[in-house]
Order: sequence, then C-alpha cells, then structure tokens
Amino acid sequence: MPNNQETVLDEYSFLVSETDAKGIISFANEDFCKIAEYELEELIGKPHNLVRHPDMPKVAFKSLWDTVLKGEIWTGFVKNATKSGGYYWVYATVYPFENCNGEKGYLSCRRKPSREEIEVHDKLYKEWKKEER
Repeated sequence: MPNNQETVLDEYSFLVSETDAKGIISFANEDFCKIAEYELEELIGKPHNLVRHPDMPKVAFKSLWDTVLKGEIWTGFVKNATKSGGYYWVYATVYPFENCNGEKGYLSCRRKPSREEIEVHDKLYKEWKKEER
C-alpha cells in the first residue's frame, strides 16, 4: 500500500545487489536492505522487481534490458519502492557479468542522485507513463 513517504539516501549510501540472468536476487548489501526496508532473507531468491515502483515507466526498463543484454553497462535514474510503500531515488549502474561457471548475471550499484536530477527524471517519467496509457 503506497504511503508516498520518500526515503532520502545519505551521501555515503552505496546500495549493491546482484541477480542472476533472470533478475533473481542472489546478493544485497546492508545499505540496500536498510533503504528498501527488507531483511536480506526476504530478498534472496526473489525477483529484483520486488522494489520496482509503479511510477517507473516501462520504457526506462526496456532501455536497461536492451543495454545489458548486449553486454554493455547501463546507467540511469530509478525510483524504487520500499517495503512499507514509500519510495527512494537512486542513480544506478548495472554491470552485466559472467561468473567462472559461465552463468550470466547483473551487478547493480546505486548512489544518491541530486535533488535536481530527481526532479528532472520524475517529470520525464511522468510524461513517459502518460504515453503508456
């Protein structure tokens, strides 16, 4: 249930998660768990879209997947949902990788975006969401 409460990352927050090729979480660091309001055990084995906020337009994730599936690094601004129904903004970098067993996966590292960056992307994403309807 959305509560519209924003969690603002501090300057030193660095959220890290790792997923398999299908987006299933295999690792999340303490900062990620704290900001998203989940215990690590609640995240492991779950789809990463568990934290997807409904305000995020599909085209933003299309860009992410089009990029990482080519083996390229993606960067962008993401509004994620917290367990309690709030939200938080991040500037994310997603790195595709292949482990020593040949299994593909993704490492995502996130930091605090500026208020100006959030305002620009919030407006842009609202426009994109209107186009989806």
